[in-house]
Amino acid sequence: MRSLVRCLVASVALLATVSMSMADDFLFKANDRVLFLGDSITEQYQYSSDIELYLTTRFPTWNLTFINAGIGGDTAQGGKNRFKDHVLAEKPSVMTINFGMNDGGYGNFDPNRQKGYVEGTEAMLTMAKAAGVRVGLVSPNAVDRRVQERFNLYLETQKTFYEPLKDLAAKHGASFVDQYAITRASLEKMEADKADAVRPFGDGFHTSSNGGMFMAHAILTGLKAPALVSHVGIDRNSFGPGAGSKTKECTISGETKTETGVAFDRLDKALPIPVQGDWVSLLPYMNHLKDLNSYELSVSGLAAGKYSITIDDVEVATHTASELAEGVNLGNVTKGPVYDQAQKVFNAINQKNGMVHQRFRGVVMFNAPDWLADVAAERKPKELAKRTDQIQEKQAEIYKMAQPVKHRFEVKAVK
Repeated sequence: MRSLVRCLVASVALLATVSMSMADDFLFKANDRVLFLGDSITEQYQYSSDIELYLTTRFPTWNLTFINAGIGGDTAQGGKNRFKDHVLAEKPSVMTINFGMNDGGYGNFDPNRQKGYVEGTEAMLTMAKAAGVRVGLVSPNAVDRRVQERFNLYLETQKTFYEPLKDLAAKHGASFVDQYAITRASLEKMEADKADAVRPFGDGFHTSSNGGMFMAHAILTGLKAPALVSHVGIDRNSFGPGAGSKTKECTISGETKTETGVAFDRLDKALPIPVQGDWVSLLPYMNHLKDLNSYELSVSGLAAGKYSITIDDVEVATHTASELAEGVNLGNVTKGPVYDQAQKVFNAINQKNGMVHQRFRGVVMFNAPDWLADVAAERKPKELAKRTDQIQEKQAEIYKMAQPVKHRFEVKAVK
């Protein structure tokens, strides 16, 4: 009995080590205070909330805190000037910096504008490094020239304007994601495909709701986010309790070989991202999220034919025996109990971020007139503390929602 307990403890420790090693190269870490700094694209709470969704569902024990310090119309110089009050005062451990859309001026390349952009960006990187804040420096998304004629010019300006960022990041020990190059390549693919209805940026540069995920995918994969949610691989020929299966980031039990397929209980360590309806048309331009949301199931040894996959008796997908043998990604299904749980998490994140935005705009950014300065000096810290406590309570509720639960999976032939 003792040897069995020792084996179980060793197995749990090994799984924890494997899980942590998957995220070793990732910018974000457990217990981080995460801050998103930028302009109106950041203040939209689109890409930042989608990054938060990934981090919360993929790492439901990490206990992260999220702060958004985006201000519409801002530039790198503005970010530099408010860095002490809006960044360092929040004591983040990690942050992303995403300026440059407004800095370039939306027209011809201007070296003086670029000089100010580089100076402001370098000043922020210097202050962050001095404070021990890890940084992901991100070039802005490419503009969509299909939406506005003037963006034919600005698209090329962007390429030259953002060129110094990679070297700046390396100089200051920051991570760098060339979001501009990634999104431009995808936008050009949309053009080639004549996918005119696929518009991640409604006005050509601000994100639509699907554009938030378009940006989040580029940023997260650029920062080496782990792709795998979990994996179950089954050989039906030898399937049974404790045999005929391989797992990663999950455990299975109750293994049963049914008349035409298999059934088992699956307990994951994480949840897949709930794919939104308006993301679906963008999936071909985000690698179908295989590099970010891979919730895997493979079953070999099935007779030829079509099979349904159910979770707690809810059909979530159908695949052929050959597809199942090769392995399928259930991360992109849009129904079922796993999806429903992750969607509740997303809804709660969006609700909580309304409070985060009100705290930032209504309290952090509040500047009292001179005749109220003494009152504000007394009340502002108290109000900040109160709002922070309320947000932390909501964040704790979100983490409770995000804890995976056991589900019954079944793969059976479709008659």
